[in-house]
Amino acid sequence: MLAFIQDRLKKAVLEVQEYVRLVAATFYAVLTPPHYRHDIIEQFDAIGVKSLTVVLLTGFFTGAVLALQSGLTLDEFGARPVVGRLVSASMIKELGPVLTGLMLCGRIGSGIAAELGSMVVTDQINALRALGTDPIRKLVAPRVLAGIFMAPVLTIIADFVGIIGGWMVARFQLQVASGIYWSSILKALYMQDLWMGLIKPFALGFVIVTIACHVGLRTSGGTQGVGRATTVAVVAGSVGVIAVDFFVTRILISLMY
Repeated sequence: MLAFIQDRLKKAVLEVQEYVRLVAATFYAVLTPPHYRHDIIEQFDAIGVKSLTVVLLTGFFTGAVLALQSGLTLDEFGARPVVGRLVSASMIKELGPVLTGLMLCGRIGSGIAAELGSMVVTDQINALRALGTDPIRKLVAPRVLAGIFMAPVLTIIADFVGIIGGWMVARFQLQVASGIYWSSILKALYMQDLWMGLIKPFALGFVIVTIACHVGLRTSGGTQGVGRATTVAVVAGSVGVIAVDFFVTRILISLMY
């Protein structure tokens, strides 16, 4: 039993070490030439534009159900008109970044892990090295850049669509006037809230993509290994999103409030 625990700990420490090495190599590849601009643009499209549908649907229905549920609770205190304040604060500060990160983790994290894992088990990564191409610079750096910069854009879209969904429920289900809904949003939002909602997605996008790339490049065991890597990438990425959200929130609260 003790030997089993020691073996698991050694594997965990090794994975953390390899992840840190990947992150360091990625930063070096991003900051130094050459840069594969075509691959960067392609990943911006794959991670950003092609994730737009799932983000729109998630944001809209999250804002709608948040308004519906909170409206019933606020009725007990006679505070139904402030439903817009609750929806906007919840979406911008917390639900928008986290749910967008989880959706990206499910769609992008699994795809990256499967793609890189397939390249590993079919020796395409070794072929790149044999041709003198750095796999980190060619494959990882463009994906990390796309994840870092597209996650905030998608989060802003999810926030906006969520607030629209909340407005539709508030207006037609809860019978809250549109002017009251939007004025409560403007009164409730502060610059600290906006900054918190904008800073979080940068960290979440970085964590999602780097974990997926790490898991994909560490794939072994043929096609079954690719399936395992995909599962691990989604699970580890989802846990990473929630954990990083907590720590980033804690840091931002101490700095801004």
